[in-house]
Amino acid sequence: MPRFAANLSMMFNEVPFLDRFEAAAKAGFTAVEFLFPYDHPAEEVGKRLNAAGLTQALFNLPPGDWAAGEKGFAALPDRFDDLQQSLTTALPYAQATGVKRLHLMAGIADRSDRRAVEAFYKSVAWAAEFFAPHGLDVVIEPINPRNVPGYFLNDFTFASDLINELKIPNLKLQFDIYHCQIIHGDVTMRLREMMPIIGHVQIASIPSRNEPDGEELNYPFLFDELDRLGYRGFVGCEYNPRGKTTDGLAWFKPYAGVKP
Repeated sequence: MPRFAANLSMMFNEVPFLDRFEAAAKAGFTAVEFLFPYDHPAEEVGKRLNAAGLTQALFNLPPGDWAAGEKGFAALPDRFDDLQQSLTTALPYAQATGVKRLHLMAGIADRSDRRAVEAFYKSVAWAAEFFAPHGLDVVIEPINPRNVPGYFLNDFTFASDLINELKIPNLKLQFDIYHCQIIHGDVTMRLREMMPIIGHVQIASIPSRNEPDGEELNYPFLFDELDRLGYRGFVGCEYNPRGKTTDGLAWFKPYAGVKP
């Protein structure tokens, strides 16, 4: 049975961020993820997580100036110093939360630009090797161009080929089913093909990005498929609730309380 992690950047927005840990636990979640914790002290984030008895499934490395539209800088040739600094910034948060995987964002860049491709390879390898001694995986995630126009990593095959080429043990694929359906479709066959390199899965309905309870995909089938494929990682609920978060959790009731 899948182990679901509530995404606290998108869910439980009825309360302030640090109070969402308790709200997620009360709703039956045993794990959480979020985009960025950096507006709060690492010790306080870890304290709230532990007080709620939750496991931290994932969070993102610093993306640069998010408010200005930056979405990471791993593929930006002139931002390698920022990339290196971002790893150092994230490490105390990883230690405070006990998280085992971090998402490295690629940034806005043209994948036909050779310099951008080279920068991305260099950044990915550097990040994975930086975190390896700390027992941390680095995951990379293809993101669809409808939600993030111009995002460098917008193809699952490119990401898979890169991971298989670099052969770094702690480098994995973040397989967001929502993004995969929009970019490629044929989600089940891609899950089957890429399962050996998948380190994290995320979900949302398509096309609305709401609760995974309808629209294009049959999520109960996909949850069973993850079990059939032997996936033992977390499934991040990276969706926008239609209304109050707890009012939209009927889909989750059969899975509530599943332990990490």
